[in-house]
Amino acid sequence: MEILNGKELSEKIKNDIKLEVEQLKAEHKIVPHLAAVLVGDNPASQSYVRNKVRSCEKVGFESTLIRKDESITEEELLDIIQDLNDNDGVDGFIVQLPLPAHIDEQKVTLAISPEKDVDGFHPINFGRMTQGLDCFLPATPYGILKMLEEYQIKTEGQNCVVVGRSNIVGTPMSILLSRKGYPGNATVTLTHSRTRDLSSILKTADIIIAAIGIPNFISSDMTKEGAVIVDVGINRVEDASRKHGYRLVGDVDFDSYMDKSGYITPVPGGVGPMTVTALLLNTLKSAKLKI
Repeated sequence: MEILNGKELSEKIKNDIKLEVEQLKAEHKIVPHLAAVLVGDNPASQSYVRNKVRSCEKVGFESTLIRKDESITEEELLDIIQDLNDNDGVDGFIVQLPLPAHIDEQKVTLAISPEKDVDGFHPINFGRMTQGLDCFLPATPYGILKMLEEYQIKTEGQNCVVVGRSNIVGTPMSILLSRKGYPGNATVTLTHSRTRDLSSILKTADIIIAAIGIPNFISSDMTKEGAVIVDVGINRVEDASRKHGYRLVGDVDFDSYMDKSGYITPVPGGVGPMTVTALLLNTLKSAKLKI
């Protein structure tokens, strides 16, 4: 099994972004600016946002982190979003999910200007994506597309099975891989928790996108030789031997694939770094629209 190394690939793309940022700054006096809004003290959310801020520094972006206590009201958060929408110095921003239960995530998503929605969650960007129009692609699917492209994974005519139907990963991934062009032109089956006989469907897959949120759910006996396995899952499982008492695993039983042919992404170090890189690419695209 060959590894699709998202960590290495993301560093390569970040170096390319850095060079382009230097050119933008020299020729047009433009420095891309990404802002992030973090509500509460969810450890995973704090880690994700830290990674995004560090990545901005690495490629030469400006970054702003707005931290708010989880007691913030929905109205106060919406006011922050409107301020960011109106701020010409900010090219794109994200509101880190999940949000506290008293805040309507859908209302927050709708409040973000589509022109600054570098996470690609707004219905206008989503709708433009389905019609193949220019837009900000959802960050994780975009990162996966870049990975498939960079590793020259064949997608045309391939059977692709997406496991999970979220609006963040599964559903947009199924649309993107079935679109005309590369990576695309695949025959896509979208499966989920109500799918019958999932194992039989997986055995037909040349490419599997696993995004169901269940640790080690897919094992090598459920898939065929030579399949490309893209593991989007990131789950904490107890492990007393680790410093923090847990370790991170994907939705795929990685160890069971060592004797099979094909490609696989590790967790961590696979899709995660590419998601952050895709966010940077969307922000760079937004900044370039000023020219």
